[in-house]
Amino acid sequence: MRELGRATTPQGEIVLRQRGEIQELIVNGVFAMDSTEVTSELALADAAGTAPGRVLVGGLGLGYTASRLLDNGARHVDVVELAGPLIEWAVQGVTAQLERVAHDPRIQLHHGDIAEWLPRREESFDAILLDVDNGPGFLIHVQNARVYAAEWLRTASERLTPGGVLVIWSEDAAPELARALAGLGVLTETVIEVDREGRRFGYALYQLRRAAS
Repeated sequence: MRELGRATTPQGEIVLRQRGEIQELIVNGVFAMDSTEVTSELALADAAGTAPGRVLVGGLGLGYTASRLLDNGARHVDVVELAGPLIEWAVQGVTAQLERVAHDPRIQLHHGDIAEWLPRREESFDAILLDVDNGPGFLIHVQNARVYAAEWLRTASERLTPGGVLVIWSEDAAPELARALAGLGVLTETVIEVDREGRRFGYALYQLRRAAS
């Protein structure tokens, strides 16, 4: 195993490492994701639709969601990432996927906390995609609980263009999140089943679509 990057942040340590052909991201001592199985990360991007206009992504990860948005023809993608070193590694091109994301002119990387960054913005987005943690039931950073709260979700829904979509990734079903989203628009829950090291996982995507008018 080879380390591609290790850094200490105010929120804890972040480690990017290579195991054979696989990249792994460890955040605050907790496994966040790897490049073995990225079906749900790609599905998160696909939920924004074909050729979306302006998209906001909460969480850079290994860059698979943002890269898929480029493949799908997104006009502009804002990516907000809490860990500054991860953005630096992307700019340095420590992996091909992160390098592509960092240097495509359609993508702008922002170092910040999505919970604070979005409410300060005045522009609207055709899609807001959130993969900032493992979901409300298994938080890597306790402060990320804010983005699953009803008040913040309402603010996010108000930043959508008419017909726009808010999509939230969760490692498991999250009934409380579904209840918080209820009443903000048309809610759809999709389960993405994947096999990982002989085990079956069901990741959940909560998709909230704002009324077209």
